Amino acid sequence: MSMSDDDRDIDIESDDDADSDNGLGSSRHTSTANFTQAEKRAHHNALERRRRDHIKESFTNLREAVPTLKGEKASRAQILKKTTECIQTLRRKISENQKDIEDIKKQNSILDEQIRRLEGNTSNGSDFLSGDELSSDVEDALEQSDFSRRSKKMKTFHT
Repeated sequence: MSMSDDDRDIDIESDDDADSDNGLGSSRHTSTANFTQAEKRAHHNALERRRRDHIKESFTNLREAVPTLKGEKASRAQILKKTTECIQTLRRKISENQKDIEDIKKQNSILDEQIRRLEGNTSNGSDFLSGDELSSDVEDALEQSDFSRRSKKMKTFHT
């Protein structure tokens, strides 16, 4: 996510007056030294209005990014609460998916080993595993990895 020019302007405005290399104030930083009190107040009010507009726009963008809030009216507190819930849910799903990936890797490893045994047994003329023995090994691997329960859950979740 890249920062827009407006985001940079607001970030810079909140910094301790970082001027450009040439020592002169940049166009976004107006020196208020020669302003009257009324002009200083007007300048401050404009900066504050711009800051509030940026915050408002940021909450709007956040609301639209959270699926349960998209298109809904919500207070800022609700937006923050639902965003937190959404992040927690996504973290949990990522963790479950990583566990599934590890389980699948274990299954692949077991199946690769079975393939090597079958290929080795057929090439030297030895007896090879029967279909019943092979399916028993696969069932054992599924029970060890707990993948069968999770894949059933994933199928019902997506439909």
